[in-house]
Amino acid sequence: MTRLSLSLACWGYDRTEALQTGAVRPDGIDLNFQVLDVEETFFRMLRNREFDVAELSMSSYCVTLGRENPGFIAIPVFPSRFFRHSCIFVSAKSGIEKPEDLVGKRIGVPEYQMTAPVWIRGILQDEYGIDPASVTYVTGGEEEPGREEKLKLNLPDKFKVEPIGPTQTLKRMLADGEIDALHTARAPSTFYSEPGKVRRLFPNFVDVEKAYFAKTGIFPIMHVVAIRRDVYEKNRWIAQALYKAFVEAQRLSYEQLLVSASLKTMLPWQIAAVEDTIATMGREWWPYGIEKNRHVIETFTRYHHEQGLSPRQLTIEEMFAPETFAEFRI
Repeated sequence: MTRLSLSLACWGYDRTEALQTGAVRPDGIDLNFQVLDVEETFFRMLRNREFDVAELSMSSYCVTLGRENPGFIAIPVFPSRFFRHSCIFVSAKSGIEKPEDLVGKRIGVPEYQMTAPVWIRGILQDEYGIDPASVTYVTGGEEEPGREEKLKLNLPDKFKVEPIGPTQTLKRMLADGEIDALHTARAPSTFYSEPGKVRRLFPNFVDVEKAYFAKTGIFPIMHVVAIRRDVYEKNRWIAQALYKAFVEAQRLSYEQLLVSASLKTMLPWQIAAVEDTIATMGREWWPYGIEKNRHVIETFTRYHHEQGLSPRQLTIEEMFAPETFAEFRI
């Protein structure tokens, strides 16, 4: 039988490894799996639509849904999730000691529409009463100069966003005190190279994040898997085929992380970490699918709208391929 050939761009996660090696093959599909850093995947997919299927920033994907003729449709697979309390960094020169001290400050962010900062701003608003419009956002390259927003934004006037200079970087500005704080997905290199100048807002972030999960039940979603809409419309069956394959690949990863005969990762206390995660978050701590993630998704879409990135709060029904909302039963 002829199988449909599709390109897939995604980072090399443990939960997608079986798709990369071919141990799991989607029904009727041959995958050309390209392992790329997430920033490259996002840039190439959003700017040029180079791949049939790709991991995408949840926020960027939501921005595209607010445009005419959206180019992508997602399946409820979330290859990246991350508690982001650990990703708020402050300059030692800022005088910031607690979240409330961020009000009125200049905060760096590589791109305003990035998913990680959307979650950070939303969490700071819900948990600490910090209005996202109460600070000035400074955008640009974190480690390299010249970064721009991947998508053109049209924000309400109340949000103050300004780009840095063409030779500046956020890592340097944070260490030098030119910005007070940084909301990011990657720790700035100056956090490690100049620890006296850059520190985390929440040094005990693991405890803070566990308390946040216990209170809200939210494990923040960072990325979705998106199909180019023209590819999907020609063969709508691929949404369910891909979804099933991602679920199976993840199931294998769950199993492998608990194998103690030989460790899957280089983490010496891997088994203890997995057991602690299960005790804290349950055996399926990284769920795919709609219903187990409805509260998380709806919280994110609320933040996205409140922060001026979508003209109204998106519905789950318009975000995901309808073929993935239910499965057959015998």
